[in-house]
Amino acid sequence: MKVRLCLSGLISELKLAVPWGHIAAKAWGTLKGSPVLCLHGWLDNANSFDTLIPLLPQDLHYVAMDFGGHGLSSHYSPGVPYYFQNFVNEIRRVVAALKWNRFSIMGHSFGGAVAGMFSCTFPEMVDKLILLDVSPFALDFHEVENLLTYKRRAIEHMLQVEASQKPLHVVSPEEMLQRFLENHSHVSEKCGELLLQRGTTKVPTGLVLNRDRRMTLPELSFDFVSEEWFVHFIRKLQAHVLLVKAIHGYFNVRRENDANKEPFLYMTRILKSTLKERFQFVEVPGTHYVHMNEPQLVAGIISSFLQSKPRLPNQL
Repeated sequence: MKVRLCLSGLISELKLAVPWGHIAAKAWGTLKGSPVLCLHGWLDNANSFDTLIPLLPQDLHYVAMDFGGHGLSSHYSPGVPYYFQNFVNEIRRVVAALKWNRFSIMGHSFGGAVAGMFSCTFPEMVDKLILLDVSPFALDFHEVENLLTYKRRAIEHMLQVEASQKPLHVVSPEEMLQRFLENHSHVSEKCGELLLQRGTTKVPTGLVLNRDRRMTLPELSFDFVSEEWFVHFIRKLQAHVLLVKAIHGYFNVRRENDANKEPFLYMTRILKSTLKERFQFVEVPGTHYVHMNEPQLVAGIISSFLQSKPRLPNQL
């Protein structure tokens, strides 16, 4: 385990063994503090929380992991697809390695959806759930109809990549950043550089991406849930839930030309009616990556939620 000091406190770089290699992670705060697991978005990495965590209570213990195939974590073995449930499985392996029995989870985008599914699958383990500009599940009225199409594309894409003998694409640092920002309009240049620090590897002629090339669109890994499943899953939750929505966030990323906000409105309505005082919803100015670009806009809200001492929910 490598440990280094920085202005934001003690940071530990972790490598946790899994059957296909290792899960990489980084930690902040004190080992004696209540644990908080931080989950990044699709094709991002643990550096997604570098600007936010220094602004949060430092008497807690934060661990931000790289999902398999992302950042510094091992790629899945040949022939093993990146299905949604596999990422839920990774959380269980990581907390077992850390010997955590009860903890909080903070997830951004895809990481929040994985966190939501884990929190309903292992409800007794999750104390608080913080969702950064995301639904606790992949809920989308339109996408459920396309689920089988996505599953087919995922299989075909994996076979295509595995059959390809193309070498890794090497580009200059400047070109890498330019391409990244073109594909991530909601990420500032500073935060793009931060994500690429952990998301690329230097080679003699430039940089190569660390991520597994078998991953493309998040839709190919998501398990979209119906309205009925959503209600059933939410009833299993024991955690207190904080949903922070960026005003120019999620729907501007995936539904730029679609004014239909019904899935999001339905989701918040069910969360409020089911969880009651255990659900808190806050809107903040900013884009889908507000937690990175302008962490001061969300840090106070998240800090108050983490420091609150909620009543334990009734047994469900």
